[in-house]
Amino acid sequence: MDWLLILILLVAVYAAIAFVIHRNKLWEEHIVFYGPIIAIRSNRVGIFDRLTRYHSFLRIYGTLGAVMVIVVSIATVALLLLSLYLSIVHSIQVSAVNDVRNILAIPGINQFIPSTFAVWFAFVLTLVVHEFGHAFLARVEGIRVKFFGILYCVIPIGAFVEPDEEDFEKSKGLPKIRMLGAGIMNNIVVGLICFGLLILLLSMVVPSQAPLVKAVYQDYPAAIAGVPPDSVIRSINGIEISTATDVANILNNTRPGDRVILDVEKDAKRASYTLTLSSWPETFGIPSESGFMGVAYYDAPSMKKSFNQIASPIGVIGILGLPIWVFLNPAEYGNFIILLNDSVDSIAWSVPFPYFWFIIQILFWCAWLNLTVGLCNAIPMVPFDGGYIFKEGVERLLEPRGLLKYSGHLVIIVSYLMLLVLVLAFSIPLIKKALGYA
Repeated sequence: MDWLLILILLVAVYAAIAFVIHRNKLWEEHIVFYGPIIAIRSNRVGIFDRLTRYHSFLRIYGTLGAVMVIVVSIATVALLLLSLYLSIVHSIQVSAVNDVRNILAIPGINQFIPSTFAVWFAFVLTLVVHEFGHAFLARVEGIRVKFFGILYCVIPIGAFVEPDEEDFEKSKGLPKIRMLGAGIMNNIVVGLICFGLLILLLSMVVPSQAPLVKAVYQDYPAAIAGVPPDSVIRSINGIEISTATDVANILNNTRPGDRVILDVEKDAKRASYTLTLSSWPETFGIPSESGFMGVAYYDAPSMKKSFNQIASPIGVIGILGLPIWVFLNPAEYGNFIILLNDSVDSIAWSVPFPYFWFIIQILFWCAWLNLTVGLCNAIPMVPFDGGYIFKEGVERLLEPRGLLKYSGHLVIIVSYLMLLVLVLAFSIPLIKKALGYA
């Protein structure tokens, strides 16, 4: 079904439910409307008082978080400005990154984010981790929490805690910054923990020799016969196969022109193909008299090296770009799909316990979403947390100098500048293409 039709249906169902609730004034104490957004809230906030006994540790944690948020905010702005610069001076090809549906991180609609249990679990965890960070630090700083809940606009778009407005306005300086930055700090810490667990588990996998066909060479026997990529060879001429070595041993006894019957499995369905073997391509530089099928196997040992290379600071950056790279360049990054979603590639690995790749996918998306949300929220732009932290910092800087009345104007200017950078970085490739410069 076309993604636009799915989106229209979701909006229609959401609008109907919202209309019924609003018209009949159902659950008014727990459901509040903010335009098209529904806030489902609860006043059972006693849970946030349970950690106040650790106030000394949490204040240190919050202070470290405030420092980290400032560093991350500066780094994020630098990356945004670099992205804008590159889009201006270089001819960046318009791709799915510039597609409107990919602006919002809606699983199943956004082409880079599949609608799977792992993604939705990570989505909910990210929201809870973020907002609970605000709530716990609010209580530590003596700011009462009135409500907490979830925001809906067709799908869950966020979680929230609602502090007491009077307490919030009274708080100033570092206590307020600690509370505002706690959500970002939580997201980044949880993201890094999940990233570390991901690396630890990937170190436990062992490549196997499963005869997994990842590709077929054009104009060679397998392609001519219609053997599909991402299929597993189960038998040749009725002889059962379990490894790529088994395949090689059988083919060593064949010659170009011989016919073989290949039995393969794909998507739990088996099919047979008759191949007339050819000679080995000269470009391979392999002097062989045996027949050639024209298939390329999944290279698990090479992927194992790639998994090991992820364990680095650059690997964290790579994790953030991986969903996009896998989608845009499957020829080079397609083998990483096993980290993102269910894949036939899993049969090429010996794993330490059942549901191993399911756990890997949960950890990947928990790392990706937490780090992404943390970085985005650090942008010094209202209504992001980074914007409110910037606002608080500007007010504390200007107030002793009698310039507090200018703080609001400065925050608005910076927020709009950040918004302009985001819009231009996204739209300049489209504008260049429309004008014929790309």
